[in-house]
Amino acid sequence: MSQAESPRRNHLLAAVPEREFASFSAHLELVPMPLGKMLYVPDEQLEHAYFPTTAIVSLHYNTESGATAEMAGVGNEGMVGVSLYMGGDTTPSSAVVQTAGAAFRLERGRLLQEFNRAGALHKLLLRYMQALMTHMAQTAVCNRHHTVEQQLCRWLLLTLDRLPTNQLVMTQELVANMLGVRREGITEAAGNLQRSGFISYRRGHIAVLDRHGLETHACECYDVVRTEMKRLFSDMQPRGARPVPA
Repeated sequence: MSQAESPRRNHLLAAVPEREFASFSAHLELVPMPLGKMLYVPDEQLEHAYFPTTAIVSLHYNTESGATAEMAGVGNEGMVGVSLYMGGDTTPSSAVVQTAGAAFRLERGRLLQEFNRAGALHKLLLRYMQALMTHMAQTAVCNRHHTVEQQLCRWLLLTLDRLPTNQLVMTQELVANMLGVRREGITEAAGNLQRSGFISYRRGHIAVLDRHGLETHACECYDVVRTEMKRLFSDMQPRGARPVPA
């Protein structure tokens, strides 16, 4: 298996000790994650947990009117399907691929078997749940109290942390749906960031030119999420995975 296909590119899986990892690694299935792929829909039984390596998945909530907003994103730092080990099995939200790539999936019965061993994976998944809750809570605060430009900076930085490049394939309409704002607001915010020299934007593609500039324009929400992730996993450094940026 090449490095590009290795489950150890996922930070949670990379932090599992070799002996414990060997007990379930053969059951990890590499799956392609094309843009727009729906991993689960509201109120349906989840059958697999997904550990992204190069893909990024957006956790959405859909209103009765059809409007959507992202609650959190999941990349190579985490897992999609936390309700499987929290005992809920279903969720009122949905999960859709926002950045194409790959992931490894694990059947729910095998995940529960490994989780119930109460080993390193058990601890990692519980800590990840706390980090995800922080991410969701901070997203709610950010959407209520901060400007669209600040929200866009936060979202770009969190997405950039999960990618090996500074290039994002993303339309303004999709970003607007992620943040739950009008497309015109994203157009104005992106224009301001481009004029400041922080990003370069052409249809469907965003290049981050000045990360420090984005960080200075972002609200505190980005740093809260990043700091909590680092705190929770400081004693469980992924083997061979890129660390969370300082």
